[in-house]
Amino acid sequence: MKSVIRIRVSAAQAHYGGQLVDGAFVLQLFGDCATELLIRHDGDEGLFLTYSDVQFKAPVYAGDYIEAVGTITEVGNTSRKMEFVATKHITRPQDVDVAPSAMDVLDEPIVVATAKGVCVVPKDKQRRG
Repeated sequence: MKSVIRIRVSAAQAHYGGQLVDGAFVLQLFGDCATELLIRHDGDEGLFLTYSDVQFKAPVYAGDYIEAVGTITEVGNTSRKMEFVATKHITRPQDVDVAPSAMDVLDEPIVVATAKGVCVVPKDKQRRG
């Protein structure tokens, strides 16, 4: 089972100079993927217990198009282990002599972050699976 969320990062998400977005924004996308996966698998939003092996691999800027993918990798009685990857598909060109509205579609998506996580759905909340 897989959850895919693709969004354009808004200027409101820029937290640092140069329109750089903080890593917590990507973790929020991973959390949204986890919620969708739990709803589809169990019929309940469940609770996020822990992240592990979080790696930020490339910067995210306002205007970028980011895709977050979450996958359930293991199902226990109440626990659900998951893996996440976020990739950048569209970004501003590095060339300084272009219009501020110029954007490039990347030939190959760039991995911006990866993580693992564990969520729980209490037995009395599980309606599927």
